[in-house]
Order: sequence, then structure tokens, then C-alpha cells
Amino acid sequence: MRILAAGAAGFVGSNCARRWAKAGREVVVYDLFTYAGRMENLLDIRDRIVVIKGDVADRDAVFRAVAEHRPDVLVNFAAESHVDRSINEPERFIRTNVHGPYAFAEAAKAFKIPLIHISTDEVYGDLHGEEPASEDSPLRPSSPYSASKAAADLIILSYVRTYGIDAKIVRPSNMYGPYQHPEKLIPRTAVRLLLGKPAVIYGDGGDVRDYLYVEDFCEALDLIIERGEERVYNVPGGNPRTVKEVVEAVARLVGRGEVKRGRPRPGGDRLYAMRGERIKALGWRPRTPWEEGLRRTVQWYVENKWWWEPLLDEYVLRDEPW
Repeated sequence: MRILAAGAAGFVGSNCARRWAKAGREVVVYDLFTYAGRMENLLDIRDRIVVIKGDVADRDAVFRAVAEHRPDVLVNFAAESHVDRSINEPERFIRTNVHGPYAFAEAAKAFKIPLIHISTDEVYGDLHGEEPASEDSPLRPSSPYSASKAAADLIILSYVRTYGIDAKIVRPSNMYGPYQHPEKLIPRTAVRLLLGKPAVIYGDGGDVRDYLYVEDFCEALDLIIERGEERVYNVPGGNPRTVKEVVEAVARLVGRGEVKRGRPRPGGDRLYAMRGERIKALGWRPRTPWEEGLRRTVQWYVENKWWWEPLLDEYVLRDEPW
């Protein structure tokens, strides 16, 4: 199988590309190599993949890549994904997260190739006091980031209905693991503590997220590519944790550092939660216990300062980056 994957130099995409390359699949990485998409994420498989530098939102460039490589499936990981950045720079999110999926839907239509689009549990919005979301729950995004992802989901579903493209939308919960940019909570906490800076809990630390180890997600994605028949799949991790619990657990693993309180994030959601009956029906369950996945992740950041040190910016170093 040949897979053309947009954004596969980023956190999730590079972990999945590594799995595919090691399994002998042909992998074409299509990535703009912005701040979060890095060749350093692919060094161990560089000689086994094809790499194209390209903008997911550039329809003509996407078409050229697809025409040249004729993949069996298109996978779109490409996204601006950090909520804090979306508060400060929403235009970037609209361009990448809406125009990019449009370009890939167009390519799926023109070349008659199946499309897998990676979405997020954040499209369901704040479910505090409500039941976990099913794939048919309404979309109620809160931030510019989640709104752009919800828009992309609706565009793709419209192409399924109007043009008959073969497309699936995958909505994972909060992923964590190696190669995640240190703007995100777990690596940001670890990196700040390793630098001698305090970890920060925003607000009262009671916001709840469901954590999914990235390699478990890649396994779920393979099942959806190979056997999935539904149009939308939730992929929950089954590890709900408060921000306070996560930060304090990372601090214990690092073994040092201060934990302080900051202002609540503007427009923050209290709870994300999903049901996952469809992915479970394919035989998937997350394999990695929370404690084991977090230990592996923190240890990776302890041992790979060379990887994260060039990525230090205001979203990592400032206590409140909005």
C-alpha cells in the first residue's frame, strides 16, 4: 500500500509514518515543514520514505503530488493544532485547517482515492455535565482551532454526500508521546521543569482531558484504513485526567521543580469526553496504560534535549502564552 500523508512530519503523522515504514508500506510525506513539522521527526526512517515539501492548502501542489505518486490512500494529519496559538493567530488556523482539507477532498474526488482526515474530540465542545459524545453528537466548537476543525469535518462530509468521495473522519482524544512539540501540556511541563522554570496549572486545574498514547492511535488508524466502513470514528483513550493531575504526575517523574497557578485560558472547555463503540467494533482497545505511557514520554524528553531545545519559544517559555 502506498500512503500519501500530509503533515506527516508533525507529532502524530511522524509516529504513524514510522509505523508504516517499518511495516514495509510505501510512505510519501507531504509537509510544509513549519515550526511543528520537522525532518528531525523522521530521521530514523528518512531512507525509507519519499518527502515532498508542500502546502496542504495549495490545491495545485496537492494535485501535482497525488498525480506523480498515485497513492492508494490519502491521509491528512496537517493542521495548526495549538489552542493558545489559535487565540492569538486565528487566520493561520482557518487557512491550514479549512483550505487544506478542501484541497484534499478535491484530490480525492478528482483521482478517486480514499481519504482519511484526522480531526479532534474538541469539535464536540465542552461536555461538562453531559454524556460523552458519540460520532453523531452535534459539533459545538469553542476555540478558533476547534471551529476550524469542525468546519473541515463538515466540508468533507459534504463531499461524501454531494460527490460520492470515499472519506473517513477520525476524531482522537488528546494524544501524547515522543516528538510532540513542547507547546503542548505534557512536554511543556516536562521541558519547563528541566529548564528550571515552574510548571503552570491554568485556573483551578480541574479541566479534564482524555489521554491517548500516540502509538495506540496509529494502531487504531490502521484498522480504520484497512477495515473501516463508517464515515466518522471516535478514538478515545480511556484515560480522563485533570490538568492538575497531569502536571503533578509529570513533575513527579521529572523529580524536581515548582508548580504554580496561572489565569484560566480564554474560552477554555471544562471537559472533553467521547464514546468509541465504532472503533471498538473493529477490535481495537488502547494498549498503553496511562502510567506507562507517561513514564515513556517524560523519559524521552529527558533524553532528547537536542530535539526540543531549538523549539523553545514564547508558548513554552512564557507562563501565560496568550
